[in-house]
This record gives sequence, C-alpha cells and structure tokens, in this order.
Amino acid sequence: MTAGIDPTTFVISAAFAAAALAFLGPALRNIPGKQISEAAGHESVVPPPLPFGKVSTRLYHSLDLLPVALVFTAFSALVISSLKADASPARELTPADLVLNIGFQISMAAMVLVYMTRRARAVDWLGLRWSAWPSAFLIAPASVLIMWLIFGVLQACGYMQWMESVGGETVQESVKLLQTTEDPMLLGLMSFAAVLVAPFCEELLFRGFLYPVAKKFTGPWLAAFSSALFFAAAHGNLSALLPLFLFGLLLVRVYEKTGSLWAPIAVHFCFNSATVIVQIAARHFNIPLDAAP
Repeated sequence: MTAGIDPTTFVISAAFAAAALAFLGPALRNIPGKQISEAAGHESVVPPPLPFGKVSTRLYHSLDLLPVALVFTAFSALVISSLKADASPARELTPADLVLNIGFQISMAAMVLVYMTRRARAVDWLGLRWSAWPSAFLIAPASVLIMWLIFGVLQACGYMQWMESVGGETVQESVKLLQTTEDPMLLGLMSFAAVLVAPFCEELLFRGFLYPVAKKFTGPWLAAFSSALFFAAAHGNLSALLPLFLFGLLLVRVYEKTGSLWAPIAVHFCFNSATVIVQIAARHFNIPLDAAP
C-alpha cells in the first residue's frame, strides 16, 4: 500500500449511505402515495408501464421497511467498525473473527427467513420450485466467466494500480487469508464461509429480501442499484467495491430472469468456489497470481 490516508472507511461509509438513500429515500416518499392509493382501491404504489422480470413484489408492504433498515444498520455498523479495527497494523484475522462473521450472516438470514415465512412458504416466496433448475449448470459457470472477463478488463485498464495509488488494499482480506495463512482452522473456516455460508445467506438477504422490497417501492432499476451497492459495500474492501457492485447487478439479473433464488445461489456458489480453488491451487503449485478483486 502506498503512503497516505487509506480512504477505504470513508468510501465504504459513503457507499452504504448512497445505497440507503437510493432505497429508503424514494420508498419513504412513496408510502403516503401507497396509503392513499390503497384507500382509493388501488394496489400499487407507482404502477410500472410494463411488468419487469419474474421476481414478484406482491408479498411485501410498507412495514417491511423496518427490517430492511435493521439489516442496513447492522451490516454497515459491523463493516465500518471492522474497518476501523483493522486499521491497527498489528491486527490479524483470527478464527474467532470468522466465527463471529459466520454467526452474524446466519443470524441475519435466519431473522429474515422467520420474518417472511410467517406470511408465505419459502418455496413460494423464493421461487424454489424451479422446473428449469438444470439450466443452473450453464448459468453459473457462464456468469463466473463474465465476471472474470470484467476483472480482466478492469486489470487491463489499470484499475488495481489506481486503487493502490489512492491507498486502498488491492486484495480482499478473505483472499489474502487464502493466499497466506498456514493455520488449517483459518483456512477451513474461510473456505466454509465463502463456499457455503455466503451464497445461501447473502442471496437470501440481498436478492431474496432487500431487492424485492426495494423493487416494490422504488422500481426495478433503483432497487437493483441500491441492493447491488449495499452488497458490494458489505464486503468492506475498496478495490472490490466496483467489481462486486457489478456482480450484484448480475445476480439481480439472474434472479429476475429465472424467478428462483436457486439461480443466484448457484452463481454465487460457483464464483466463490472457483476463487477458493484457484487460490489454494496457486499456493500448492507455487503459481503467482496478480492482485484481483
């Protein structure tokens, strides 16, 4: 890292704020219109000119903005406090940190699952009866290849050099751990968190809940933007903010095209699994890897 002030905490905090404003601002403005519309016998807040995608918003209502605000607050508080703690040069990731992170993600996902399954079964709410599920074996690897292509373009355009020049870490903490740790417990916990916990818990939270609530009150485009930006900021890495934002948009697109959460889960699982396998293989065979998001 070059000398100077690391802008990561400021930029990640600004990203959280921008995501919240893009989501909650229009949503809160639309609530009075929703109430008036309902009183007049209408069902939608701002009727879209045409239906968009396969992700339904019929299950959601204005009270869902409260758990959304809780998820926003919890994630932003944890990430920002972690960034401030990591500013200490002697600070190293420990198994306890990973267990805490895993427990946090599972707890947040479980909270949303319990909250939503009181009004609808998960198979209906998340589109888990996906008759076209074999297509995941094409969608997932194709999506990973698209993201690798994006990473390659960013790398070729000097994105990582720019990130390094402004003082940001060019490698995520999780990837750095996979590259350097000699602790088998740390390696196992990180692999478990990346390959199993993140695809299920993050997709349930960001695509399964936050995105359709945002879509209900702000429309699909702003919902995709705010949920993808929040997803990227939640990883707490400056250099990964743009790539993960684009990844979040891709996951929303996959969800809307299929109508089943199994699809973005498969993409996320394939992407994280490929990352873990590549990093572990590179260590085992002493293959040098360029810094990547």
